Amino acid sequence: MSSKVKETTGAGGAGGTGRATGGERPVPAPAGPSAGPPTAPPAPGALAAKVRTLAPSMTRSMQRVAEAVAGDPAGSAALTVTGLAERTGTSEATVVGTARLLGYPGYRDLRLALAALAAEQAPGRAPAVTADIAVDDPLPAVVAKLAQEEAQCLADTAAALDTAQLEAAVAALAGARRIDVYGIGASHLVSQDLVQKLLRIGLIAHAPADPHLAVTNAVQLRAGDVAVAITHSGRTTDVIEPLRVAFEHGATTLAITGRPEGEIAQYADHVLTTASARESELRPAAMSSRTSQLLVVDCLFIGVAQRTYETAAPALSASYEALAHRHAPRSPR
Repeated sequence: MSSKVKETTGAGGAGGTGRATGGERPVPAPAGPSAGPPTAPPAPGALAAKVRTLAPSMTRSMQRVAEAVAGDPAGSAALTVTGLAERTGTSEATVVGTARLLGYPGYRDLRLALAALAAEQAPGRAPAVTADIAVDDPLPAVVAKLAQEEAQCLADTAAALDTAQLEAAVAALAGARRIDVYGIGASHLVSQDLVQKLLRIGLIAHAPADPHLAVTNAVQLRAGDVAVAITHSGRTTDVIEPLRVAFEHGATTLAITGRPEGEIAQYADHVLTTASARESELRPAAMSSRTSQLLVVDCLFIGVAQRTYETAAPALSASYEALAHRHAPRSPR
């Protein structure tokens, strides 16, 4: 079996598949901050969301730079690369590296985005800060905090979502002969949600719960099929393995992940990045990542349903009618 994986740089553009000519896939650059299909720099308004999404995977020095630019865009935009390095106690190389990790070609491009973001923000408006849920919080406070965190998580995901990648993913799903979706734990629940949606509009989709079955299913995929991997960390072995196998057998591969620089991106033709709220003892990553993953799944489903409306609408109607009697009140005997 070939061990070749996709090329992460070079021609192809945003949403490119990274496939080589002649039916083979080229050897990639090593996984890292640049892994995954190339994308356009984030819009100024999406910068804070990008920082929240990528900060957990950054080095501590890069985190200081990212937090500084997100917390004070106007002040940071006024600084040279040397000035920002001095303010954050880092190096010029760290500042430039952070800018590139956030999606900008260099620090100059980041400064322009910061200046635009500062102009967009209301004068004197401080960034919202939410408190962690405490063990002794009353339920009304828990509801309020969770609602605020969930809303922020959804907003961050929407702001950071690459619509070119989304369009390419929708096109691949809409024309797929067969679709496999891989996820473990909370991500498996999301994979089941996507599969049941696709089944209702007449597509052939599977979400194997067993990791070994996922790999044996992936072996059967070919060009014209689609494999979707859902993993917040981007390094879940039981999700990476079937996606790799599907990739090597010619299927179009999608990754829904909160870590676009993770290993999963090496085997993904298209990467859809999710955000997550801050973790705490009572709010693990699985909770916040699930929220953003479900948003991406809904976007994929609606996009596919739009593209296949002539067949999707009758299929939805037929499934509704087939189940209608199960929702009707029973007549008393």
